[in-house]
Amino acid sequence: MSYIDTSILVAYYWPERLSRAAQAAIRRAESPTISTLSEVEFISALAIKRRTGEITETSARRILTIFRQHRAGHVYRLVPIEAREFAVASEWLATFRTSLRALDALHLATAFTSGLVLITADKVFAESAGRLGIKHELIA
Repeated sequence: MSYIDTSILVAYYWPERLSRAAQAAIRRAESPTISTLSEVEFISALAIKRRTGEITETSARRILTIFRQHRAGHVYRLVPIEAREFAVASEWLATFRTSLRALDALHLATAFTSGLVLITADKVFAESAGRLGIKHELIA
């Protein structure tokens, strides 16, 4: 089973260089999984694309609607982020030896505690996963 990073979700729903690879990764994933944080980050990414003029508001709303339909239709398995994920993320950050930011640490902790393979297009994020011993696949 796979934990789908926001970088893959964005490429899946909006045409960009990695879109085909992202689409293939989600299609071949057994029970593709996202967390409750994924939707917030996905909307944030769409908002950035809107503010920078990369997409229109109409396109952003259409993409968000499709994503939410997929989520409601169980295209993705949804896992919550709970106290144990916060505790694991905090412990990793408290080592002061990682470049992780808080939200990335929560994503990694969620994949880790759920026993999922992280699928990401973010090289730095994948490197952090590797240093923490988290199974991952980098889509490049």
